[in-house]
Amino acid sequence: MFRLGCDNRVCAQNEILSGLTVALALVPEAVAFAFVAGVEPLVGLYAAFMVGLLAALFGGRPGMISGATGAMAVVMVSLVAQHGVEYLFAAVVLTGLFQITAGLLKLGKFIRIVPHPVMLGFVNGLAIVIFLAQLQQFQVTADDGTMSWMSGQSLVLFLALIAATMAIIHFLPRLTTKIPSSLAAIVVLSVLVVVLGIDTKTVGDLASIKGGFPSFHLPDVEYNLNTLMIILPYAIILAAIGLIESLLTLTLIDELTGTRGRGNRECMGQGLANTVTGLFGGMGGCAMIGQSMINVNSGGHKRLSGVAAALFLLAFILFASSLIEQIPMAVLVGVMFIVVIGTFEWSSLRIIEKIPRHDAFVLILVSGVTVAYDLAIAVVVGVIVSALVFAWEHAKHINVKSYIDEKGSKIYELNGPLFFGSVADFKNLFDPKNDPDDVIIEFQNSRVADHSAIEAIDNMAERYIKAGKKLHLRHLTPECKLLLTKADDLVEINVLEDPTYHVADDKLA
Repeated sequence: MFRLGCDNRVCAQNEILSGLTVALALVPEAVAFAFVAGVEPLVGLYAAFMVGLLAALFGGRPGMISGATGAMAVVMVSLVAQHGVEYLFAAVVLTGLFQITAGLLKLGKFIRIVPHPVMLGFVNGLAIVIFLAQLQQFQVTADDGTMSWMSGQSLVLFLALIAATMAIIHFLPRLTTKIPSSLAAIVVLSVLVVVLGIDTKTVGDLASIKGGFPSFHLPDVEYNLNTLMIILPYAIILAAIGLIESLLTLTLIDELTGTRGRGNRECMGQGLANTVTGLFGGMGGCAMIGQSMINVNSGGHKRLSGVAAALFLLAFILFASSLIEQIPMAVLVGVMFIVVIGTFEWSSLRIIEKIPRHDAFVLILVSGVTVAYDLAIAVVVGVIVSALVFAWEHAKHINVKSYIDEKGSKIYELNGPLFFGSVADFKNLFDPKNDPDDVIIEFQNSRVADHSAIEAIDNMAERYIKAGKKLHLRHLTPECKLLLTKADDLVEINVLEDPTYHVADDKLA
């Protein structure tokens, strides 16, 4: 099952204080993402509480924080605008069921195919997105409802509070590590602003966070095929985005902590969290890289920190809304700026001229697409481009060494992988018209990877047959022999030396 405990009392204290820090940072983000999705602030706060709690308990990565996220919120806008919030709740429930299914099918392992340049682009792009998201806090609402940028004394004060927050977070660990530096900065500067009566933007200026305990609520929609067709596309997209962001965040936290999370369990944990959230009036969510970084940097490495963050957030909603609403937004912006600095892979700027050009291109491409569109599209694009580059590079490696043996037969020793990318070059390596009557193609140093390769071999055999030549194909796997049609009788069988790898082909699936 799951463990909440730490190894000792000091560890438990660190986990709880880290959870408190995360909860304070979750409030404005949950409210902001609720506005993005076009729903009430409490819908975002309830999601942050329930997704955070259930993912912490049942997910596959202790120390990782989950809640309402911007990546999922932008997908929800259209559904809420066209059909209302009840359809959103239904879509979130279905999203969770899809994610649970992904976990049961053990699809979480496929996160391993994400190349390192894509990971670097992911974290860099996400750092930029987090930074850009903070810029909206530099805007104020005028009496007529219009938004304008801060200026003059209010801007100077806002920047001063941000700088003070970042200074405390940076320098306090040199004096003591008993209290998370982010929490200390939030508490000290919030008290200072209240005591001195400083007029600055606070959490309460966004919206009231006061509410009751979330209650069970079946989505108020018609349960028929038409409703399913409405919510199905959104549920699929939300499930994919949620799992991609969660699994990539899991991988990042693994690297930071030197431990390994469980991807398939995380899929099921996220699915359970979203299913329950949709039934209790929440907007759903997934792992949050910013809050996860705050948690890990504050000493929260176990499940207790995630549970504490969720429970503190619920306590804020129920009992302490008036206090939380007095926290200056500048302080929370300062905390997130520290997260941006810690998230961005600065080493990537140093190595970008040293790594292969195609890796550098993928890194920059994924970062750009993450900023311009969203994480899921960026990762898919990055993986596809990386795969195409890989195929292109390996397609250049196929070649043959030809010679005449003592029996007068011409031997073609094939070297390099034979797959869809290299079949065009493969066809140009042989000369059926001018070759002698007896030809041997040796596959011992080659690997037949897919059906395109099988077809290329078959076509080459047909060319030699039409030329009236005797052809031998040596060292093919049993699968290759089963798939060959034109060359079936031309394959030399050597059981002791034939390779045993598998060919990727739908006919044998």
